[in-house]
Formats: sequence, structure tokens, C-alpha cells
Amino acid sequence: MSSSRFAVAVHVLALQALSPEVPLTSAYLAGSVSTNPVVVRRLLALLAEAGLVTTTPGPHGGARLARPAAGITLADVLAAVEEDGLLTLHKSPPNPKCPVGRNIEGVLSGLFVEAERALSKTLERTTIDDVAKAISKCLKTNPLKS
Repeated sequence: MSSSRFAVAVHVLALQALSPEVPLTSAYLAGSVSTNPVVVRRLLALLAEAGLVTTTPGPHGGARLARPAAGITLADVLAAVEEDGLLTLHKSPPNPKCPVGRNIEGVLSGLFVEAERALSKTLERTTIDDVAKAISKCLKTNPLKS
């Protein structure tokens, strides 16, 4: 399975979508995600490279969406932050003398392609704006208590 980069990236982008007028610092974003700001900065670099965010350095800098949230699909985010597919085979080949080892990669490869195709369809039709709206709806029904 993959890392949590995709989930963290969606979290960071949703925060930006909900505060489009303010550049958000890596420290602020990391506080929301409950991670180290270095992790967020690395992720922001990947997102910036993909054209999903812009970053401004300095004391008044931060990250903002590079385009409207409705124009960023979850498929865009996944492609930006995950190098491999979500479902991957063993790093080293299984034992070819074992009947399962000899055949497992061929069987799993077909299943993985089918599963990722289905996931991809969902991610292509879901935007960061959809995620932000769902979060806003949650906040209206379950407001944060300070």
C-alpha cells in the first residue's frame, strides 16, 4: 500500500480551499495535520511542481491554491504525490519454485489494474472543492468546540 501522502495532500489543499484569501504557512498546515512542518514543506514542493499550489517564502509567505479548487481533482493530487500505484507487488520476485509464487504476480497484476481503474474514475470526478464543501457541511452540523 502507499504512504499517507495522498491523504495529507488532500487535507492541506482542503485547508487552502477553505481559506483562499490567506497564504497558509507550513507550520499552520502541519498543526492541522498533526505532523512536522518539514513533511508539509516536502509535500507542498510536490504539489507546486504539479502546478496545484504556489508558495511564497518569507515571514508573510505561505501556500495557496494555484487554480480554483473546483479545477483540482483528487486524481491530480494522487498523480502529484504518489510515485507508484496504490497497489504494488512485492519489491523482490517471489520464489518461482512455489506454485503460488510462480503465479501470484500475474493474478494480482490484473486485479490491481481493475481496482485502480475503478478508483481512478472516482478520483477524476471528485475535486478539492467537493472535499471543502463536505467539510463545510460537517462544520455546520458539528461545529468545533473551543
